[in-house]
Amino acid sequence: MMEADPASSNPATPVLTETQLIRLSSYGTTKDIAIGEVIYRVGDVSYDLVVIEAGEIEVVREVTADAPEAVVAVHGAGRFLGELNMLTGQTVYLTARVTKPGRVSRIAPDRFRQIMATDPELSAILLRTFEARRKLLMDTAKRSVEIIGSEASADSLALRTFAARLELPHLWFDAESVVGLALMQLAGVTTLDLPVVLLPDETILRATPGAMSQSLGLSFREQPGETVDLTVIGGGPAGLAAAVYGASEGLNTVLLDAVAPGGQAAASSLIENYLGFPNGLSGADLTGRAAIQAQKFGASLFSPCEVERLDSSGKQLRVVLTDGTAFNTRAVVIATGARYRSLPLDHWEEFEGAGIYYAATALETRDLDAKPVAVLGGANSAGQAALFLASRECRVHLVIRGGDIAKSMSNYLVDRIRADTRIIVHTSTEIVGLAGESTLGAITLADRSTGAGRDHACNALFCFIGATPATDWLEGLAADGDGFLRTDTQLTPDDLDGVWATLGRDPLPFETSVPAVFAAGDVRHGSMKRVAAAVGEGASAVASVHVAIGAVPGAAPPAR
Repeated sequence: MMEADPASSNPATPVLTETQLIRLSSYGTTKDIAIGEVIYRVGDVSYDLVVIEAGEIEVVREVTADAPEAVVAVHGAGRFLGELNMLTGQTVYLTARVTKPGRVSRIAPDRFRQIMATDPELSAILLRTFEARRKLLMDTAKRSVEIIGSEASADSLALRTFAARLELPHLWFDAESVVGLALMQLAGVTTLDLPVVLLPDETILRATPGAMSQSLGLSFREQPGETVDLTVIGGGPAGLAAAVYGASEGLNTVLLDAVAPGGQAAASSLIENYLGFPNGLSGADLTGRAAIQAQKFGASLFSPCEVERLDSSGKQLRVVLTDGTAFNTRAVVIATGARYRSLPLDHWEEFEGAGIYYAATALETRDLDAKPVAVLGGANSAGQAALFLASRECRVHLVIRGGDIAKSMSNYLVDRIRADTRIIVHTSTEIVGLAGESTLGAITLADRSTGAGRDHACNALFCFIGATPATDWLEGLAADGDGFLRTDTQLTPDDLDGVWATLGRDPLPFETSVPAVFAAGDVRHGSMKRVAAAVGEGASAVASVHVAIGAVPGAAPPAR
């Protein structure tokens, strides 16, 4: 009997028991391996799960412009190769080659998906190992993706946010630093090329999250011959919940997000009132876990992937992307949420990403310790941001248009803010001016009743004011005067055309005025605008999807 190696206590390097090894290997095809043989290499679109029965394989980070080759890990008998990109679909950014001859079992991607769907013990081992390896790779392999840009650039911030949301191993270099300038010279790029992304086999000039996504294999890839049962548009808590429940209950599920999974929730530094997490967790952590959970059950997540329109004129719903790609789907859950508004002030746009932000995470606040900042808004997201910034010893001006901080904010946040001497609450107040050179340096606050204004030093402004629904791309769906989608009992007879008489039924819970098109979360009229409520709506909408398309909940996901 093969006993577990003491090293298996490290979740990144488990050694399978003999029973586990036999069961896992049974999903694959056995073959001999020879010294020097490459199992997979940088840039491969996909690869097999490789179980080592005998021999040894090393995983290396290949040579980059500024770093030599480095061994990341060495795996022997009883171990397996694989990382989170087996779930996410990212292209391979490390190389694995044989250093001692032996024998392996190669498990193809469709059989790997079968394991994840049907074998709880093995899927738990694989997922736990993949997550642990990703954490290690965020340090040991981060030179596989290098981003060079300006600290005061919204385009650079967009790249860093995208990489952080998807937990891509990467390094950031300020183009004005000594190291950044040296790396630019080595790569043969200039300031006109910024931001730049350096990959092992490619250099992306004037990079965008879309171009980076394309190179890393995260852009939309249609699966020929497959029928998409459920398309979820929007990757916030509602959309991720719909993807988890759809995929886990046997629906071929695709999730598309125009930025990156997480939505507004990912901008929250700490969520303390979400069920089951008494100590709270960050929005990025919550939505990151949800994304992995959805992919574990077989959902395909693509970002940035923007939908241009939803065509309901044919026999099937048709999703059309901004790049012209189109595909049919049996049902759609719209979970595009809402966007925070900006202020019509001079210099607002030039300071976006250079002092004005719509999120307060470690990325936006990295250089703000003990500096004066402002938070604009009176709901929970603003309160969470204010407390997070105060914990960094910032002097925080919390600016609220209304006269009562407790009107839209949870009581537990109000009590903490009132007790924190680092936070100054300005009620019945507006921001009327911005000042600074290349970055924000000051704001002007005005009392709404008297009009009296006063300047305050401010190195960063975090904006969390009233949201507008992300529905301007939709046509033909009933909405309220503000653009939020009406569903089920909110729909009037005038909202429903003759197709409903043909169907012989009323709209299902969360169904819009177009059959088999559902809405969940902040985009829906009357939603609660809380993370837990959005999760509940996304999950509940899937129950209605099953009814609308005649699917059987709980059916095994198809092999993919």
